[in-house]
Amino acid sequence: MEQTQDKAIGLLGLARKAGKLQTGEETVGSLLLQKRARLTVLASDAGTAVSRKMRALADGTRQRVLEIPYDKLTLGAALGKQSVSVAAFADVSMALAFVNALPAGLADRELLDDLERRVARVKAKRKKN
Repeated sequence: MEQTQDKAIGLLGLARKAGKLQTGEETVGSLLLQKRARLTVLASDAGTAVSRKMRALADGTRQRVLEIPYDKLTLGAALGKQSVSVAAFADVSMALAFVNALPAGLADRELLDDLERRVARVKAKRKKN
């Protein structure tokens, strides 16, 4: 699992450097309100209020919120911050790569199927143009 964890954590840092991952309650909340969050991830020790707020903002939309097995300090270290309780992918391909790098069983098949369909639509759209 260590190698898988390293890959998933590495993808978080890569997504942040590429400008495809936003962190913080306000910024992620704004992305959710704009329906631009492709996947929101919560640290395993994120507060109940933060978790409830993010889930409420995503409720009724195609945006998904996933609790991941990394604590705030681990996420913070991966993203060059002290601690991070919530982050959101603004790119569906990066979100899919991250979910695929997570330990088995963390993401349900429905989430994977949805992300794969969305990536296929983006690729088809690019090919068309």
